Amino acid sequence: MNDVVLKTEMPDVGTPRRGKVRDIYDLGEHLLLVVTDRVSAFDVVMPNGIPGKGKVLTSISVFWFRMMEGIVQNHIVAVDVRDFPQSLRKYGDMLEGRSLLVKKAKVLPVECIVRGYLSGSGWKSYQKDGTVCGIKLPAGMTESSKIGQPIFTPSTKAETGHDINISFEEMKKTVGVETAEKLKDLTLSIYGRARDHAEKKGIIIADTKMEFGMFNDEIIIIDELLTPDSSRFWSMKDYAPGKSQDSFDKQIVRDYLLTLDWDQTPPGPELPLDIVRKTSDRYQEILKILTV
Repeated sequence: MNDVVLKTEMPDVGTPRRGKVRDIYDLGEHLLLVVTDRVSAFDVVMPNGIPGKGKVLTSISVFWFRMMEGIVQNHIVAVDVRDFPQSLRKYGDMLEGRSLLVKKAKVLPVECIVRGYLSGSGWKSYQKDGTVCGIKLPAGMTESSKIGQPIFTPSTKAETGHDINISFEEMKKTVGVETAEKLKDLTLSIYGRARDHAEKKGIIIADTKMEFGMFNDEIIIIDELLTPDSSRFWSMKDYAPGKSQDSFDKQIVRDYLLTLDWDQTPPGPELPLDIVRKTSDRYQEILKILTV
């Protein structure tokens, strides 16, 4: 738990494209996706990371990818470093448990979001006009209320800054009617299966976002799946509508940052050790609950 990987360096493999959390290497036929321990909040990456976070996200994603294979195929080629190309083996200590060899899919330019509960930007939107992404919801709902039937609320996939929520009609114009319908069905089916599993473990999946791509003319699921970075996980035992809920994610980091005199622009402040430790424990806890 003491090893923190903030940045990968493999000069003979190439220069990665670095996202907020992932380093992606183009290996020609495949991509190598490395999940670091970087943590971002308010779209700013913090200078220190969360020990073990990358391994937790990878383990949870692989768990869900496998579970959903009956619904949709995924981008995984190999999980074990021993099955990676020979050139990567010497970096095994750094890569083990936090990296995936994946198919090179053509990324579809939308985030597929499903909401089972009213939270985050969905709650803000509902407060304004009673809708979420153009979908009218019943009057009188409160923050964290359960939505009768889960709703599909896509967004744009922004390279920088925030994604922007769009209506399903706008999504159809972006990816085509048939693809949009298929993505909606897949997203809701995956959420339904995950929700049923999580509830048996005492966890509510309030919402989650997914990414899909095209590979050999078929839609596959890519990136990460149902992790604490892409989903809101709440304890069923502690759930109480009418307020924000305690989430199994980096909420501890966000809450700490809100106590500071910081304008939410780079560089991010150094996180204190106790905040790092608590956040790390939270990630480990949801991994055990969901996958053991």
